[in-house]
Amino acid sequence: MVVPTSPSEPAGAGPSASEGAGAPPQAPHAGTPAPAAARESARGSAGGPVAQFAAPLGGGEGVGGVCVPGRGSAGDRSGLVAQTPAAPGGGRGSVLTYDLAVVGGGAAGLAGAVTAAELGLRVVLLDLSARVGGQFYRQPASALRARRPEALHHDWAAFADLRARLATSGVTHLAGHHVWTVERGGDTDWTVHAVTGADGGDEHPVRVRARAVLLATGAYERQLPFPGWTLPGVVGAGGAQAMLKAGLVLPGKRVVVAGSGPLLLAVASSLAGAGAEVPAVVEASGYLGYARRPGALAANPRKLAEAAVHGAALLRHRVALRTRSAVTEVHGAARVEAVTVTRLDERWRPIPGTGREIACDALAVGHGLVPGIELATSLGCATRRTPDHTLALALDHRLETSVRGLWGAGEPGGVGGAQLARAEGELAARAIAGRLGGNPGPGGRVRQLRLRRTRLRAFAEAMAAAHAPGPGWTEWLTDETEVCRCEEVTAGRIRGAVEEGARDARTVKLFTRAGMGWCQGRTCGAAVSCLAGGAEPPAERRPFATPVPLGALAALAPEVPPEQNDSQK
Repeated sequence: MVVPTSPSEPAGAGPSASEGAGAPPQAPHAGTPAPAAARESARGSAGGPVAQFAAPLGGGEGVGGVCVPGRGSAGDRSGLVAQTPAAPGGGRGSVLTYDLAVVGGGAAGLAGAVTAAELGLRVVLLDLSARVGGQFYRQPASALRARRPEALHHDWAAFADLRARLATSGVTHLAGHHVWTVERGGDTDWTVHAVTGADGGDEHPVRVRARAVLLATGAYERQLPFPGWTLPGVVGAGGAQAMLKAGLVLPGKRVVVAGSGPLLLAVASSLAGAGAEVPAVVEASGYLGYARRPGALAANPRKLAEAAVHGAALLRHRVALRTRSAVTEVHGAARVEAVTVTRLDERWRPIPGTGREIACDALAVGHGLVPGIELATSLGCATRRTPDHTLALALDHRLETSVRGLWGAGEPGGVGGAQLARAEGELAARAIAGRLGGNPGPGGRVRQLRLRRTRLRAFAEAMAAAHAPGPGWTEWLTDETEVCRCEEVTAGRIRGAVEEGARDARTVKLFTRAGMGWCQGRTCGAAVSCLAGGAEPPAERRPFATPVPLGALAALAPEVPPEQNDSQK
């Protein structure tokens, strides 16, 4: 494998444990593979597929929370552009060219691909999942024969409409494709490189040429470590939801949901509705921060209605809501047995003497989402700091990045949910059609989309500000707490590196190897940066967004110029 050697600052979805578009399936800890024992314990604790959503499987085993991407459905036309490398000493291959390449098949990517195709563009959609929908619209495997997959989602009708339009749009859908880099030859000359396989491990390079690229790469969960967070039974909050949506399994029978952000309410209500006992939702921030932006609240009554639905579900299932609190320690021998919940001050520092133990066999935890922007930053795209201390792409009113010909939509521009992602995907597609000489559609529709985007983006900024992590959270870390799970780097070693002169995450990495493991900093990047004194990880520029087999690189045949192809026919 070729593994990137810098921390993977903002990268995916869901998401990911996020519900962002096109983000990868989430393992129990965001960005890291799920240990087999953890998957088995999660499956066993739930007793197989959740009965009310799944048909009987004839004695078959339940499917766990990890979705394995495939080559797509029978309707996919992967062979049109998947370049099969020639045998050593053989001839050269060629790659077909499209007007638009869309990376990510979630809400934003799906809306962008469908709209662009309906406006007359030749479109290819590359997604690492087997099915479109991203983290937000994740669906159970067909083998589970789910009776009501829509019961685990809201806004399902909007997704069903996009999926139906995709089927008749003429879009080339490349499922199970991991995009590892995007090359720029000019404003209208782009090459998208991908590998295939469940983990991108197949030595089968794919190369797609396009006149424009739309990045709809979703987001992934931000994890802030604490003592005991490496025990089996600790899962990402979005990861727990992905287990339920994709595998119809619960992470445990008695699940505490903790962290910060509106995703916690959705996760808790979903788990409780599926049969789990949820003793508490532990929110580190609270909800009074929304009151500081009344205009954003008043302009988005639908968001308030969604919160009311989740709140009613928590009341119905007698789930306690504890704000200004955090899980500061997990207890157990072989797996989670209990958690300690501690009150926090305004800076997220633990208040001594306020700890309370809650018995549970699983913990679903997440502290917001991080936009997936690695492909964009490798091309030098400008970024902006979000109110919750992450980095997002700086986009203009057309959703174009600072690099001409490269657009972004959905979570890469700042986490805002599926409704915003759909609006941005369509708006970007119309802008791209206009740039490439096509018809962007009625001007009234563009104005409507821009107004919708402004309204929803204002709410997203209010949401990010209300749930921004406070600087005092590092005080709940003991020196023995592992921060970088991949390289087993403790908080004490990172603090020691700072005492020796490290002043940023990159220098800490050089001193300790924190962020140099398999996940490339997706899990520990934010924590390492905070311990080093920074507010958020820097936007690294590196050539590989995902691990790539050396065989795949070696198999990349030189491209044949179009005129040479014609002369050889």
